[in-house]
Amino acid sequence: MKRTLVLLCALLFCGSAGAAEQTMQNDSITSSSNAAIVYGFVANEAAASWLTSPCTGDVRAVQIFWRSPNADQPISIQDAIEIYRAGTFPNPGTLVTTIGGPVLTDGVFNEYRYLDENNTIPLIVPVTQGETIVVSFAFAEEPLVGGASLLRDTNGNQSGKNALLADLGGTFVWFNSSTLGVQGDWAIRAVVDCPTAPTTADLAVTVESDSTGYIAGGALSYLVTVTNNGPSAASASVVDIFPAAYTTPSWACVASGGASCASTGSGNITQSVNLPVGGSVAYAVTGTVAAGTTGTLANSATAVVGAPTTDPQAGNNTSTLNLQPDTDRIFDDGFEQ
Repeated sequence: MKRTLVLLCALLFCGSAGAAEQTMQNDSITSSSNAAIVYGFVANEAAASWLTSPCTGDVRAVQIFWRSPNADQPISIQDAIEIYRAGTFPNPGTLVTTIGGPVLTDGVFNEYRYLDENNTIPLIVPVTQGETIVVSFAFAEEPLVGGASLLRDTNGNQSGKNALLADLGGTFVWFNSSTLGVQGDWAIRAVVDCPTAPTTADLAVTVESDSTGYIAGGALSYLVTVTNNGPSAASASVVDIFPAAYTTPSWACVASGGASCASTGSGNITQSVNLPVGGSVAYAVTGTVAAGTTGTLANSATAVVGAPTTDPQAGNNTSTLNLQPDTDRIFDDGFEQ
């Protein structure tokens, strides 16, 4: 390798195509960090990053940071990007796939999601959690000093993470790049699609009252309880739209088991709560039954988990308490049998 040029990089990063995608990288380059342009490669020499997957999924993209001092060079077509299974460092293992003739734009992380220039054959490389793959970038020609080339970061070369394929008089040999004077990690990355495991939480709702019936014009109390039976924590919406005959309701919420809820309120319950596994929220509700009320007084409460969590047992998400008029109050004092 001949020499490097250190500069403050103004980076343009590509966004992830999906929420489940994670970037595998060794370099520490960010939008305001130092990076170094690495010159000295000759045709068919290559730099390679050894990257470890955070999940079992598919590699869907690779990224190469290509830069000149002034980010003003024309596009460049280089030899290839190759993905290997890990071998014995610094030698890659089995070749999995090749992106031939990658076109590079100066000053950005160039991202490649297809194997062909027509963007019809997607890059898909299955990986398992903890598996290491090798992403190699090969030069078609020697980058000129002052032109664009591959970058590295400037805070040290991590052991076993960076390799270099060097031409030794016509024989190409893989080296640990640090032994050839490269003092940072290559700006070569891969994007893996990590499927999001579905989470479920069984919410159970109960509506109770200490009264067996209601008295028109009298006070009435409810207790609305929502419990998370797991197996995952959840955020949830709790809704209790009180019957019209139940006037001036107010409530106080008590959370337990690490749950959280608004402490007090009035009127209908329409609240967002957090429920860890085993956690619960209990709303103590007080109000008055309107004078002249007759027939069944029905009150229903419902709890719905927030996305992306789902509830495997929707049948216990709603509870309804039906109260009838209490017509036997004359016997409540215990003197009549």
